[in-house]
Amino acid sequence: MNSLALLIAVGLLTAFVLAYIALQGVRAVLARQRSQLEMSTKTTLADMFIFLDPTTIFYYNMAALVVVPTLVWLFTSNPVFVTFSAIATLILPKVYIKALSTRRLKRFEEQLPDALLMISGAMRAGASLNVAMESMVKEQRPPLSQEFELLLREQRLGVDFDTALVNMEKRNPLQDFSLVVSGLRISREVGGNLAEILESLATTLRDKATMEGKIRSLTAQGKMQGLIMSCLPLLIMAALNWLEPKAMGMMFTTLFGWITLAVILTMIVIGYLLIRKITNIDV
Repeated sequence: MNSLALLIAVGLLTAFVLAYIALQGVRAVLARQRSQLEMSTKTTLADMFIFLDPTTIFYYNMAALVVVPTLVWLFTSNPVFVTFSAIATLILPKVYIKALSTRRLKRFEEQLPDALLMISGAMRAGASLNVAMESMVKEQRPPLSQEFELLLREQRLGVDFDTALVNMEKRNPLQDFSLVVSGLRISREVGGNLAEILESLATTLRDKATMEGKIRSLTAQGKMQGLIMSCLPLLIMAALNWLEPKAMGMMFTTLFGWITLAVILTMIVIGYLLIRKITNIDV
């Protein structure tokens, strides 16, 4: 009796210690995830003029991390799907914010040639650079109008033009805009007709955008083929699972099936990335 009680006590103590270690590990992982999420999103959101507390995003992400895998388990009872849903839920905020940032930079790049032509036209009419930019800000739409308005506000607060321009370049790390920044700084240092320089830059950027559009049109078929070929094995797998659930069940419930799934997904991802690399042509 004493031996049994001792074994039970040791077992409970061991379980408590293991649970405590696991809890500390989970807390450390959550703290690291929160820190990484806040560091990676705070500056990015501020650069996009989205003033949202990263802590709120973290709490929503943790709530989704509990709800989504639970729902997947209730509908599928498959640990593989639960694992993939948990991973997808965990990385979704970073992926979404990155997509928002990329889309904003793309819109900024598309607006830039027209903005330069508007500034150039105002300067040819006798306006100064700041007055020309203020006129352009009133006519343009976000995100470009927001960025140039912030540039003008920084100057009103005493920041010199070059520093404000560098800050704007850091918020918008685009090759085209770096070219514009270099042109503006060189023109201010050595002189020259700034209106003509801006007009020339606008023409160059517009020609570059036209060339990129032609390249996208020519490579669209290859990109679509890569997407279809990547999705086709997954669609076939889903169809077979619907038609023959017993035969396909081994792929989702056995170790060999999980290894096979991992190999299939790895090869699909590698193939898709190779096709994207081939069809992505820099101008």
